[in-house]
Amino acid sequence: MPASSASVTPDTPPETDPLALERQVCFAMVVAARSVVGLYRPVLEPLGLTHPQYLVMLALWGRSPLSLRELSEALQLDPPTLSPLLKRLEAAGLVERRRLPEDQRSLAVTLTDAGRALRTRAEAVPAQVVARLGMDVADLEAVRDGLTAVIAAARAADA
Repeated sequence: MPASSASVTPDTPPETDPLALERQVCFAMVVAARSVVGLYRPVLEPLGLTHPQYLVMLALWGRSPLSLRELSEALQLDPPTLSPLLKRLEAAGLVERRRLPEDQRSLAVTLTDAGRALRTRAEAVPAQVVARLGMDVADLEAVRDGLTAVIAAARAADA
């Protein structure tokens, strides 16, 4: 950058520096995501689930069976990322993967009896996480809605 266009100096206050770390949306989102996922870890441990596995189970508790493609779209994960999660959930006896009779190239993922039964225990997870955060549910819903809008805007910009 030419010296004449450098208007920010090391003494520039962060609130006016466009490159100040604490002003970056990406930084706040990454730190928030890591922090919140970290709060889930001890809550999910008694269920035998990691956070990514919990997300898979949430999708399947909402609707089962789902094709691998549907599950991938719901979770916004590529199938190669999703496959190891499904293998571990299958090894734990929570899901089954089967070829669809009408299309042998497609996999259907369905809950087992144990996977369906785990839902009852998992119903306590959201309240435990809210309690650990110590935030009002309405505030958390507003954050979620804001993040959903950011996701939509990023997708639109990427299209």
